[in-house]
Amino acid sequence: MTTTTTFALIRHGQTDWNAAARIQGATDIPLNDVGRGQAADAVAPLKHYDWDFIVSSPLSRAAETADLIGEELGLDAARRIPGLIERDYGPAEGLHAGAELDALRFPGGFHGAETEAAVAARGIDALCELARNHPGARIIVVAHGTLIRLSLENALDQPIGSINNASINLVHHHYAPANGGAAWQLDVLNGEALVRA
Repeated sequence: MTTTTTFALIRHGQTDWNAAARIQGATDIPLNDVGRGQAADAVAPLKHYDWDFIVSSPLSRAAETADLIGEELGLDAARRIPGLIERDYGPAEGLHAGAELDALRFPGGFHGAETEAAVAARGIDALCELARNHPGARIIVVAHGTLIRLSLENALDQPIGSINNASINLVHHHYAPANGGAAWQLDVLNGEALVRA
């Protein structure tokens, strides 16, 4: 028997650092008013589905986005999951494009930053733990753009591209013990349904 757990992966709404194209990472930057509006706008597409509960990263921009969405959908207060925190960019946090940031770059990352592989592993671990503990549930997960992108790329073994603020990304986790594992299926990316050949 296959058990399917459904996730709506939502990137938090905009912050002032997003608007200024500054790297946020694990720095706890709050939503701005545009971001709060984006969180409110995220509710309409989510209302097309039934949801069991909502969880989020503990960083305030994700937590507030989750609280705004959850309140509109009548869900209990979001639980915070540390594994959903954004990639730690180390000394690159707070910087924007320029010589100072370029000096920290190397192929595939930044000096002093968490590796992409580590971010993907912790994102997938958090989702798989939710699927194990709540098999068959429909769960809204509010997190961060890089964490969502890297987790999806790892799960699906394909490039994903940027994740938009407060957009819905609908993914299914199919678990079949008899077949020895799990499979992932992405149906909606950045609010757009994917067309399969």
